[in-house]
Amino acid sequence: EFRKLNRDATLALAGLAADAGVKRFVFLSSIGVNGNNNMKPFGEKDTPNPQEPYAISKYEAEQGLLALAKETGMEVVIIRPPLVYGPGVKANFASMINWVRRGVPLPLGAIHNKRSFVALDNLVSFIALCADRSQAPKAANQVFLISDGEDVSTTQLLRRVADALGKEPYLLRVPVGLMNFAAKLIGKGDVANRLFGSLQVDSSKARDLLGWQPAITMDEQLNQTVAEYLKNEKTH
Repeated sequence: EFRKLNRDATLALAGLAADAGVKRFVFLSSIGVNGNNNMKPFGEKDTPNPQEPYAISKYEAEQGLLALAKETGMEVVIIRPPLVYGPGVKANFASMINWVRRGVPLPLGAIHNKRSFVALDNLVSFIALCADRSQAPKAANQVFLISDGEDVSTTQLLRRVADALGKEPYLLRVPVGLMNFAAKLIGKGDVANRLFGSLQVDSSKARDLLGWQPAITMDEQLNQTVAEYLKNEKTH
């Protein structure tokens, strides 16, 4: 099912775009193509290591698009973002905001990992730059890793969310090794990896090659994200 959507549908659309004379095709991939965690920041030259069906299908789409670019002359730009956050964010990020807002005790006060994120506004600004052939001619047939450039630990992220909410987080200093062991016992090793593992992105290529700079800071985007979340809470 992932391949039908992420690979096959993407390549079908790209083929139609090339036939219609589209000059550049921008594809939003995933940092999962590089892997799920790292000890040093991922870069564009690193060997891809997708681990899950979603990431595998995204990587196969990338390969198909680069082949299509060679066949047709249509330029392709591939962007691999890490977790995206911003107003309207769902899933685990929204749950995290809810936990902090409600003052739920969280055993996440002693985590020293490093994770890259990308604000929605920053991702949109980079997509817009890559889509403009006159502004970013050097983006043609390139792969880019993109992030805010403000890597934080899970503990630091929770504290920043709490600051945006105007609250003091209730964070317990539970040893990471103990939580990792417990998570694996109940089959939640993937969740533990996201909470405790590191996943950093080196986005220097975007800055050096295209002159891109983040449009917004992490704290500014978190403030907007929390404001939208609270607004939706009131309307529901």
